[in-house]
Amino acid sequence: MAEPLKVLLVGASGVFGSRLAELTVKEPGVALTLAARNLGKLEALAARLPARVGLARIDRDKVKSVDLVGYDLVIDAAGPFQHSHTRLIDAAIGARVDYLDLADGREFVAAFARFDGPAREADICAITGASSIPALSHAVLDAMTAHWQAIDRLRIGIYPGNRAPRGRSVVEAILSYVGKPVRVFREGTWQEVPGWGGLHREDIPRIGKRWASVCDTPEQDLLVARYKPRQSAEFFAGLEIGLLHLGLWLCSLPVRWGWLRSLRPFAWPMLKLAELVRLAGSDRGAMTVRAEGIDGAGHEVTSRWTLRADENRGPYVPVLAALGMIRRFRDGAAPEAGAHVCSGFLSLEDFAEDMRELGMESWWSEGSQLADRRAGIDERRVA
Repeated sequence: MAEPLKVLLVGASGVFGSRLAELTVKEPGVALTLAARNLGKLEALAARLPARVGLARIDRDKVKSVDLVGYDLVIDAAGPFQHSHTRLIDAAIGARVDYLDLADGREFVAAFARFDGPAREADICAITGASSIPALSHAVLDAMTAHWQAIDRLRIGIYPGNRAPRGRSVVEAILSYVGKPVRVFREGTWQEVPGWGGLHREDIPRIGKRWASVCDTPEQDLLVARYKPRQSAEFFAGLEIGLLHLGLWLCSLPVRWGWLRSLRPFAWPMLKLAELVRLAGSDRGAMTVRAEGIDGAGHEVTSRWTLRADENRGPYVPVLAALGMIRRFRDGAAPEAGAHVCSGFLSLEDFAEDMRELGMESWWSEGSQLADRRAGIDERRVA
């Protein structure tokens, strides 16, 4: 029998890391080790899992190459990746271990290409952004816009339910850009808008209306680079409870006016405040992907894909791409050596079965059936 893929999951005790651990431990041919700074939290997580896992106390801020020797793949699910260092990447290259992360930090992902040469020299594959964006969003867009002649506008949105669990790293990631200038592609040119600005209501099919605001993510850059939209490429996120969403918008004003450098130091009290009203909302999260352009026949077309995740299944969505890439590494189908952004490696069908098993549903809105047929995607299989 072939040796199992030895995976080290750093940040395993967090919101996303624990869910990735829960899914990965069920995979045949994978030997999983959970890693974090707090061994007690790891032991509690391991006790809930259906199979035995290894445990390792590793601090991503102090990790060394020797800590990674013996593993085949190291995954960084810790975060936050905004203004994050790269010690774990350096350690993986030094140990000649493949690397994968769930990064959503714009500068972090933009600078990732600098590891391409060292990764090639070490003969390892290093991948960033194996998460909802860009891995899943681009898989959707690849299916949606196949054979289109041109793309005019792209719009991605993520809307978690208020009862979904939140970690401090997620809150810190959001607060790192709130009120600060965010570079977005609008009206055919790059513009700067305030982070968490662009306040509006988004009407999501079968979900309802949610507040939405501009976020600073690598998606804006990656959408423009990969799909070359002629007019716009925008990313929004929204909190279900208006009190929280509008309250954060109000808190952004002192940063906009220059009175505060950042809201990030307030992550802990804001997290506690959000927990006080956690039961006021629902457990229903959503993700939307919308494209407008010219189809293969020369007609104007608008297509929208919506993912709905009830019963607090939303926090599983950001880890499905990492799960898909673990399977690629296990099956000997990993990308070539070098540093890569996780875009184009997974198709929408690579996510479909996991979404079904987790009780999620997805659908194409009216107007997307043409792109659907040409991409060979069956809505019933994706749902």
